Amino acid sequence: MISGHYVKPPSTGARFWLRRLFPFLRWWNFIGWDTLRSDLLAGLTGAVIVLPQGVAFAMIAGLPPEYGLYTAIITPVVAALFGSSLHLISGPTTAISIVVFSSISSLAQPGSEEYIRLVLTLTFMAGVYQLTFGLARLGTLVNFVSHSVVVGFTSGAAILIATSQLKHVLGLNLPSGHDFVVVWLHIFGKLHQINLYVLAVAAVTLIFAVFFRATIPRWPGMLFAMIIGSVLCVFINGSQHGITLVGQMPDRLPPLSLPDFSFETIRELAPKALAVALLGLIEALSIGRSIAAKSHQSIDGNQEFIGQGLSNIIGSFLSSYAGSGSFTRSGINYQAGAITPFSAVFSALLLSLILLLIAPLTAYLPIAAMGGIILLVAYNLIDVHHILTIIRTSREETAVLMVTFLATLFLDLEFAIYAGVLLSLVLYLNRTAHPRIANMVPNNDAAGPLLIETEAECPYLKVIRIDGPLFFGAVNHVSEYLHNIDKSLMRKRNVLILGCGINFIDVAGAELLAQEAQRRRAQRGGLYLCEFQPEAYGVLKRGRYLENIGEENIFATQKEAISKIIPEADENICRYCKNPVFKECGSK
Repeated sequence: MISGHYVKPPSTGARFWLRRLFPFLRWWNFIGWDTLRSDLLAGLTGAVIVLPQGVAFAMIAGLPPEYGLYTAIITPVVAALFGSSLHLISGPTTAISIVVFSSISSLAQPGSEEYIRLVLTLTFMAGVYQLTFGLARLGTLVNFVSHSVVVGFTSGAAILIATSQLKHVLGLNLPSGHDFVVVWLHIFGKLHQINLYVLAVAAVTLIFAVFFRATIPRWPGMLFAMIIGSVLCVFINGSQHGITLVGQMPDRLPPLSLPDFSFETIRELAPKALAVALLGLIEALSIGRSIAAKSHQSIDGNQEFIGQGLSNIIGSFLSSYAGSGSFTRSGINYQAGAITPFSAVFSALLLSLILLLIAPLTAYLPIAAMGGIILLVAYNLIDVHHILTIIRTSREETAVLMVTFLATLFLDLEFAIYAGVLLSLVLYLNRTAHPRIANMVPNNDAAGPLLIETEAECPYLKVIRIDGPLFFGAVNHVSEYLHNIDKSLMRKRNVLILGCGINFIDVAGAELLAQEAQRRRAQRGGLYLCEFQPEAYGVLKRGRYLENIGEENIFATQKEAISKIIPEADENICRYCKNPVFKECGSK
């Protein structure tokens, strides 16, 4: 209330809702001549970098090369304006491209009008999934997908990509639509048919791409390598020696397109689109957070979902196929000095201009040169450092990695994603359902904590600490542990549970504590609770479980609990104790 007038809280005002609907308004006021200059330079760098990548990724996806550039023009602009990251650059990516090819190549001939129409439909449906997830505030779900899934999938995809390009690199006529084992068997059977002219162009392109990357990584080495490969092809008169050219791309901006909305097509592509959507979201959010860790920016996962979804939905009507965040282009965008997402807008505008200018020159680009570039892209996908780290660190994560990797090679790619995500969730739930239970006894060091973890035990009182949520999934594990206490040689009727590690408790967990208290009272013992967090204590109180447990058996501190329980210990038990662990035992 100011001067007699009511002022709306910020969270309910029109400005708040405008920023929710149009997130680019959050950073719009930061734009100035200095930011525009920095974003323009970063956008120019990004446009040059994405030019060869867009063509290569479109070939991986089984699409004409211009569709990769269309995607690199439309997708990053929409994703940048409606996402939350200041530096994330979206567009065509290797992993998404190979999933698109795997999903649609069995339904139509790659490159055909029917194939393109199905790819656009797949893109639209993936975008709808992503937008729905964002509006439903499901952005945190990606946190439950192990990074090992992405590492395993991209490693398997790298091998598939390399295998698919060998026919272009070696000049061999190999069957399409077969798994990599069959393709490799055909390769070994046709080694004597290798076209050395094709191999020379591919090898020279690959060598120069590696050279530029190693010596001057800031330069568009892939573009220069493709130019060198094209010049070599012209010099050796490659068209007369079986070297196929990409052909001239249309010198136009992304044309309007229309996905297929027939019920049969939607029903057939629905599960495939979900796999594309999940992979795209995992890629975008993980890359966005990785860049944000360097730029000290917070990322809104739900807003990022919305941005990715809108970019794919709008892109499907402008001849763009499914895209996601690109680690390479996002990293270069940040390193090039980009300040706001306007760098993505500048990159798209400059790429459009480049497309109009260089489209006629693609008629001289040999597919063998593109094959060499794609081999380098595939090699860079294999993250050897993380693979070795995962293998050394965790057996469970190694299992997720291997299952996803092998499923990618031998099964459908969309199933590989589902398998990896499902296994990582199962392992997470299994860890959550088995909270760690530590045996605690007093600490002899007065300067340390009152109770510490050790093997020693008191014959009268068992003190344990539960590290994890006490919910329906963990009830069985905790119940078995409590029952096994009675089966030990030093059978104990009294148990003190330290609840400082229980961050959540539900009805099933509360009922377990109440039933255990009743069971121990029937054995002339007792169940005692100590240091439970306010949220957990509130559940016990609201559900009236304290009536069964007994409020006199609940303590605020460890010291209070021990000073109350130990003096009441049975003298017949304490008389035969050879190693008393509590200092209160001396008064018995």
